[in-house]
Amino acid sequence: MFSKSKINEPGPKDTNEAPKAETPSKPATPSSSGTDYKPAAPKAKPPASVLSSDLHITGNVKTTGDIQIEGTIEGDIRAHLLTVGEGATVKGEVTADDVVINGRIVGRVRGLKVRLTSTARVEGDIIHKTIAIESGAHFEGSVQRQDDPLSSASKTAPKPAPAPAGGQ
Repeated sequence: MFSKSKINEPGPKDTNEAPKAETPSKPATPSSSGTDYKPAAPKAKPPASVLSSDLHITGNVKTTGDIQIEGTIEGDIRAHLLTVGEGATVKGEVTADDVVINGRIVGRVRGLKVRLTSTARVEGDIIHKTIAIESGAHFEGSVQRQDDPLSSASKTAPKPAPAPAGGQ
């Protein structure tokens, strides 16, 4: 009753070459119907870069993504989300939208949201929009709230002393 279709079966060549000419052109040009080509969905956030406990970096680290530090960094760090692990040490200025400190930082911390967990050890000033300090955290320095602590990084540099008045 039903017969098998011969469309996809190999067989004698058909004299109509139109389908063969059309087939290679489809992958080369995106289809307007959206079935062959779909623009990427909003980019999925890549996972955090993890700097392992046996890693020691001397120099600055900068990313627009997230970093989780388990090792030692001697230099400044700039990131979107920075997580300092319990055994990690950072000696330098830290700037990030979100900063979670479980380990040790020696230097200034700048962040929209800064969190010192109970295992945190910070020696330096913290400039923040919001801050949370858990019981047990060790902190030596000053805390300053600013509406935009990230953009004012250069504003808090020491101002040059006024020139002495030159009259005799």
